[in-house]
Formats: sequence, C-alpha cells, structure tokens
Amino acid sequence: MASNRLLLVLFLLSSSCFASSPVSARKIPLALYYETLCPYCSNFIVNYLAKIFENGLIDIVDLDLVPYGNARVGSNGTISCQHGPYECVLNTVEACAISVWPDVNVHFSFIYCVESLVVEHKYLEWESCFSKTGLDSHAVLDCYESGYGKKLELQYAEQTDSLQPPHTYVPWVVVDGQPLYDDYEYFEAYICKAYSGELPKACAGLSLKTRAENKPNDKVCFIDKMTSSAMTMKDDDMKIEMII
Repeated sequence: MASNRLLLVLFLLSSSCFASSPVSARKIPLALYYETLCPYCSNFIVNYLAKIFENGLIDIVDLDLVPYGNARVGSNGTISCQHGPYECVLNTVEACAISVWPDVNVHFSFIYCVESLVVEHKYLEWESCFSKTGLDSHAVLDCYESGYGKKLELQYAEQTDSLQPPHTYVPWVVVDGQPLYDDYEYFEAYICKAYSGELPKACAGLSLKTRAENKPNDKVCFIDKMTSSAMTMKDDDMKIEMII
C-alpha cells in the first residue's frame, strides 16, 4: 500500500513538473521580398537585416528571403527584371544559394556579401563572395547552369504575385503575416512585439513607429517604374562565365 502511495506521489510530482515546464514560443515569420540591384533592398539587407544575426534576434525569427521583387514573367515563361538582365542573373544566383545552403546563417552570409558589393557598386565582382565566405561554388553553379535556378525564380514569382495585399514596391517586409509598408526599417520592433516568449536583450528600448509619426519612406523601388535597362531575360542570357 505504501509503495502504491509513493508511486502515486511520484506520478503527481512528475505531472506537475511537466505542466509547469515552459513551452517554447514559436519563432516569428519574417519575409523579405526584394530584388538584388534595387539600392534600397541592398541597403536594407546590409545595414538593417544583418543586425539580427549580430544581436541574437535571428534566434526568434524564421527568415524567408525571396529574391524576385518587381520582376515580371512573360507569357512564354521569360523573366523581365526591373534593373536589367544582370539583376535576373543575381536574383537567380541568390535563389540557388538559398536552395543549396538551406541553413539561413550560411546562405545569408553569401547574400550579404553579394549585396555589400551592390552597395559599393562592385556587383560584377560577386563571384568573389565564394572565396570570401569559404563556400564551395560548384553547387550554386550547377543550380544556375542546369536551369533549376530559373525554376526557383518562377516559384518565387508565384509566391510574390500571391501576396495579399499585393506588394507595390521593394523592399517589401512582412512580419508575422503583416506587411510593414513604409515602416520596414523598424522591423525589429515588430518582431519583438509579436514574440510571446522571453524577449532577447536586443528588444530593449525598441519602440514601434508608424507612418503617421514619420514622413513617408521614399527608400523603395516601385513596381511600376522599370528602368531603361530593363530587358527580358532569355535562356541565352542565363549563361554566364564564373571566374572562381
């Protein structure tokens, strides 16, 4: 009898421990819809988004990078990019990087390197990012040259075109399903507000700001403004020489 009572007590204690154990809070979905040669997208990636990898916010974030932006798909499946064919090249390269290196810390390091070169107006040197990051170029090269990268871009096109509400410019930042519009530079505060767990130190001092409190953000590339260099990306244009 005593042994049965002891077993019952132990069972109740263990049940109590399980009941009181904290449940891990879900990570906050953060999506960035962008295009590689939009200067405001590269600036956001390099000078804003990169910070969450330094301050620890990445630990509570599920980051989804979508390199397609304001491109358009023609009736024959060709892709036209806002800033010309080379933007299509880099969009596809970054899509391949995300695919072959699914770890966000890995593919972001490569994308950060490429977009840093965009900021410096040296994006033609993007191949150097393989050696700078220590990443093997072959998987990305195979993805690109096999045509799989274009398939990824068409998938990103469908994902981007399915946005509700539709995007009107890039960078288009979405936190927990809600677009931030002109407030995208304050994305960290929105992440902290949406997170239900213990807040990281990086959340201290962050406050939400709205468009009503600030001037409209003109640091965007609007969807209806194609540059004079914008051209259709044909299959022949997809072939590039990589010096690595």
